[in-house]
Amino acid sequence: MKNIIVTSLRKDAGKTSVIVGLAKNSTAKMGYLKPFGDRLLYRKKRLWDFDAAACTTAMKAEESPEAMSIGFDHSKLRFMYNAKTTREKVREIAELNSKGKDIMLVESGMEISHGLSVHLDALSLCKYLDGELLVILSGSNDQICDDAYSLKKTMDLSGIKLAGVIVNKVHDVEDFETVYKEHFDALQLPLLGVIPYAEVLTQPSMRFLADLFFAKVLAGEKGLDNTVKDVFVGAMSADAVLRMQRFNKTSKLVITSGDRSDMILAALDTQAAGIILTNNILPPSNIIARASAAHIPLLLVAQDTFQAAKKVDNLVSLLSKDDDQKMALLAELIKQHISISNLAI
Repeated sequence: MKNIIVTSLRKDAGKTSVIVGLAKNSTAKMGYLKPFGDRLLYRKKRLWDFDAAACTTAMKAEESPEAMSIGFDHSKLRFMYNAKTTREKVREIAELNSKGKDIMLVESGMEISHGLSVHLDALSLCKYLDGELLVILSGSNDQICDDAYSLKKTMDLSGIKLAGVIVNKVHDVEDFETVYKEHFDALQLPLLGVIPYAEVLTQPSMRFLADLFFAKVLAGEKGLDNTVKDVFVGAMSADAVLRMQRFNKTSKLVITSGDRSDMILAALDTQAAGIILTNNILPPSNIIARASAAHIPLLLVAQDTFQAAKKVDNLVSLLSKDDDQKMALLAELIKQHISISNLAI
């Protein structure tokens, strides 16, 4: 059994996306673990990690996502386990989820030191599972270079087998390789490839927003896979917003109170990707029926319009288990830009 621990030096570097892309390009039977969950998802009275749901779908794994994490909160983990029992628990869930598998891809917390105080950081996971460390670097080009030096010169990797480094979300791959590859060579860091930035992967679906807000879907369930490229907050009059050229584009999200029938109708007339209705205010039944017929999702949320808009503005679009198109794109990006053979998967 080969265990690969996937980590990063910054949060939101794209670990889950890389895991999905690798799984889609491998003929080996793969399994997945995320011992320290950091993206809690609550569905049908069950708790699991959002990333675990996406990865198990990509791998067609039969194991339940809720069995792939041992906890989500530092304080609870600190109360429940010590160093010895944490190691034993990680090995226990690894054995449970690895039956019939050739390779286990183990995702660390949000970055390499996350969970260190509760013995669940990436380097500890490597030691527990005798795994190889795969590091995902992302950020500006100079940040990536700084992180490469930090990985090699400031971290104690003694006893750790380094599978390699993947650089992710680079706007100009050719320029990066020309300017920065020599630094990786000088550091003797095996660079497995550079993945280009793909804007579509940063654009959330209405399904993801429904999960993010724990929203009630009033209508338009068939449109939950619609992708959001622009966001409008319904604070002005419908007449004013309709005069804005950007508002007439179809891939937009409109955030407005449920009692703003004029704004909701304007969004429906211009074929919005979806509408978030704030303050838990239901719109009239004829509007719900119209949205349903147009397959435009209406998401009812408890937050007020300002809170909802702020949450959307700050969100990081995560890969959902139902994002088939994004998974296909990730598979192609990995196939084109990563030396998969060097990972021996």
